[in-house]
Amino acid sequence: MLDERAKTLLKTLVERYIADGQPVGSRTLSRASGLDLSAATIRNVMADLEDMGLIASPHTSAGRVPTARGYRLFVDAMLTARPLGLGDVPADMAAASGHLQPDQPKRVIATAAQMLSSLSNFVGVVTAPRKTSVFHHIEFLRLGERRVLLILVAPDGDVQNRVIFTARDYSQSELVEATNFLNAHYAGLTIEGVRERLQHEIEALRGDIAALMKAAVQAGGEALEENTDRVVVSGERNLLAVQDFGNDMGSLRKMFDLFEQKTQLMRLLDVSSRAEGVRIYIGGESRVVPFEELSVVSAPYEVDGQVVGTLGVIGPTRMDYDRMIQIVDITSRLVGNALSQPR
Repeated sequence: MLDERAKTLLKTLVERYIADGQPVGSRTLSRASGLDLSAATIRNVMADLEDMGLIASPHTSAGRVPTARGYRLFVDAMLTARPLGLGDVPADMAAASGHLQPDQPKRVIATAAQMLSSLSNFVGVVTAPRKTSVFHHIEFLRLGERRVLLILVAPDGDVQNRVIFTARDYSQSELVEATNFLNAHYAGLTIEGVRERLQHEIEALRGDIAALMKAAVQAGGEALEENTDRVVVSGERNLLAVQDFGNDMGSLRKMFDLFEQKTQLMRLLDVSSRAEGVRIYIGGESRVVPFEELSVVSAPYEVDGQVVGTLGVIGPTRMDYDRMIQIVDITSRLVGNALSQPR
């Protein structure tokens, strides 16, 4: 527990370090905090904060810098980010949002990642909207002996193709018959819904129809699952210009591996999608963000009232959290609005 004096000094130290990038000394704290304290008193409070693991002293300086734990306390208890309405959007964000045209969902996602990156000067990440596993139309085309092309068309026009290897050869006329039957009886259902109905109706279906249907459900489920694992990353090279990383090629290499593989990013953003509003993850405090030098500010976005994806900014722990919160919050609402408009 910190008293008000210690809180004020910690808050001042974090704000000065975010602004200047230099360890903060007692003299700077005395001037910037507005507290009428002696240098000896400030040094004593700093020593207490260091013992608590909230600040640390670099070997090359008499000043102090925040630790991940210090940033967490600052974000949780001292940050007073003012929520903005869409009518209060700053000019630079409003100008960038003009590119979020709802003509193509994929373009909206790519533009949002670029927008997050350019506004923050860090890395922007956006997960593509999760697809509902509903098919509007299904079609089978014969490719050759025991090879059939499955074409699944979603209600939004998205097309997924898969090659099915069948137990026996089918003529094209048989495939047309199966196509017509399945579209008449199953179109509009989710893949899970089809799977459930198949369990009850499999005995009543002709053997060839049943075999094709099971293969289509399997392939369709795989296609839709693959489609949900898409994450768009923009601005990785911005980290090369960050003072905190400039001389640490080992850290940069690990971070670029993170952006390249995207698996950990998907796990992080999946956690974020289950939370309401903007969330902040400080590096090193959990397995979610495995690099102590990184922080993530993220938020879910909604389409027609349903959470369908997540977006965020990834940058150094020494970031302007107040501004990042506003950037992420506004972008999530703008993306949701763009994707909710009829096309």
